[in-house]
Formats: sequence, C-alpha cells, structure tokens
Amino acid sequence: MSTASVYPESTAAAFEIAGRLGYDGVEVMVWTDPVSQDVEALRRLSDRHGVPVLAVHAPCLLITQRVWSKDPWTKLQRARSAAERLGASTVVVHPPFRWQRAYARDFVRGITRMADETDVRFAVENMYPWRYRDREMLAYAPAWDPTDDDYRHFTLDLSHTATSRSDTLAMVERMGDRLGHVHLADGNGSNKDEHLVPGRGTQPCAEVLTRLAAHGFDGHVVVEVNTRRAMSAAEREADLAEALAYTRRHLAAAPLAPPARRP
Repeated sequence: MSTASVYPESTAAAFEIAGRLGYDGVEVMVWTDPVSQDVEALRRLSDRHGVPVLAVHAPCLLITQRVWSKDPWTKLQRARSAAERLGASTVVVHPPFRWQRAYARDFVRGITRMADETDVRFAVENMYPWRYRDREMLAYAPAWDPTDDDYRHFTLDLSHTATSRSDTLAMVERMGDRLGHVHLADGNGSNKDEHLVPGRGTQPCAEVLTRLAAHGFDGHVVVEVNTRRAMSAAEREADLAEALAYTRRHLAAAPLAPPARRP
C-alpha cells in the first residue's frame, strides 16, 4: 500500500492502517510530512507495525519541490539511500517537468548511471498530459510515456493510463520484462488523476493482475488509491480493505502454467 493512500492522514497512520488490514508492506511517498523524510522514523514504524518498506517514491510532485533539496538529482540520491537503508527494492520516479530543462536533458542517461550504482531499481512512472477543457499541455520531458525512452525499469500506474487515455494492455506489452513496479488504481478517463479503488473505473485492473501473475512478475503491486473523500476513518479503511482483497483475488486467479513436457 502506498502511504499516499491515506492522505490527508500521516505517514505514521499509513503504517498503522497497513498493519491492521494485513498489507504485505508499504511504499513510502516522500512528501512534506517530516516522518516520510526521516529514515530512522520510518524504520521504527516498520518495526512497530511489522510492515516492511517495499519501495520509496522520490519527491517528484509540485508540492515537494523543496523536499530533500531543490536539486532533483539530490532527491534521487537520497531516495536511493533511503531505499537501501530500509531494504526497499525500488525507487519510483516521475519524468521531469518540462521546465526542469537541464534535468530533463540528462534524465535518461542520469537514471541509467544511477541504476548502475545500486541493486535498487529506479522505476520510471508513466504520467499523462495535463488538460483543461479543450487544451492539452505536455508537462513532462522527455515524455509522459516513459516507454518512448530506454529505461531499465518502469512503474505502471493504472490511474495515469486512464487519465492519459492510453491503451493499458498495449503499454504493458511495450514495458515487457522491464515492468518492475505497479501502482494499482482505477480511473474513468477524466482530466483528473482519479486513483479510484480498483474495479470502480474502466481500467483492465483484473486482466493486468492475472497477466502479471501468469508471467511470473517479480516486482511489487502497490495499492495507490485516493481516499480523501472518505467521510470517516472506517470508510477509508473499508476502501483500502476492498482494494487489498481485489488485488489478492485477481493475482491468485492466474491460470497455472501447463506442466513441462518430458523429452
């Protein structure tokens, strides 16, 4: 479960809820909550609730431009260090904003260099064009679709495929064995990045999960849903429990591979 799934609740609350609901681990969204930026505090939460940190989401959002330095490469270096110290396998990173010109210009080469220095995966996430009424702005560079470039690993976000109005299964095919991480959510193709509970939108969430399981996917599937509209803590937890049950049900529904023939 992504700690962003409990926003506006705290990072500490995310660990507690994940432990209580039986999640296998969390992805830490590094944002303005000081606890999300503090490796030792995260380690204590992980130990207290028996919830390992599986991934670290680098601070790539507009609201986190000053978190862990203004320099985007420093942010990624600190995210890698946090992942290594916490035993997480993956750093999730967004493509640069177009106005981060120097960063964007060297991003593909720079991510490759950083990936060469660690066993942690740098998994670049698919994003989407920004839309307002009939206008569209390409806010990310080199592109909002990372499959246009030669990254070692990708993060597939199914709310973002909805917002970009992409063919999700075609994107899965393009990512191929470089698909290293999944943000599971749903969407209806609106201009807003909805992050609905899986099964409540139009994305092929079930088919993606069964396909991953059938092909021996070795990354993490992370529930990243929006519960900001929950009217109570009980409603938020019900949504997160539903998302967890949905994910496990469809990961377990993959057909068994036929037994190998003997020569």
